[in-house]
Amino acid sequence: MNLPNKITLIRIFLVPIIMVFLLIRFDFGEIKIAGEMITYSELIATFIFIVAASTDGLDGYIARKRKLVTNLGKLLDPLADKLLISAALISLVEMQRLDAWIAIVIISREFAVTGLRMVAAAEGFVIVASKLGKLKTVTQIIAIVLLMLNNFPFNYIHIPLAQLMVWIAVLVTIISGIDYFIKNKQVIEMK
Repeated sequence: MNLPNKITLIRIFLVPIIMVFLLIRFDFGEIKIAGEMITYSELIATFIFIVAASTDGLDGYIARKRKLVTNLGKLLDPLADKLLISAALISLVEMQRLDAWIAIVIISREFAVTGLRMVAAAEGFVIVASKLGKLKTVTQIIAIVLLMLNNFPFNYIHIPLAQLMVWIAVLVTIISGIDYFIKNKQVIEMK
């Protein structure tokens, strides 16, 4: 159990904590800004989500730099990412800040690409994250943070940035998923 794997495990353990602060109504108080309410619980959840999301790049960087890449890390890292994003999306659907179909599209793409990677691994191939895949992750994280904050501070100046970022995230998610399948069609054709 090396440092990058410990960081990845921390990300996994933060997922239920984020959900608790998002979904359980603690009476910590709330802030009203430009007519929108944000609870302190939501602020705590958002902070923890940002910390967890930022560890994604950190664990991979440390693993590569210190030559600590392990099979366990290769398994846990994408699992941690999918758990974090899926849990946040499902929580936002429950909070009625995100349409369920959007969460389904994003989560379905994650399952599809994970399935493709599993098939490739069984054939001895490794499908590395593409630039589009990394862009997808960044757009999803930004959209989720803005939704968690109820579009703060952009609601104050009447810019629906959260909704715009959701649409960008969906578009990049779909395009990157198609891109993975096109670039790795030989894996499917082998079966």
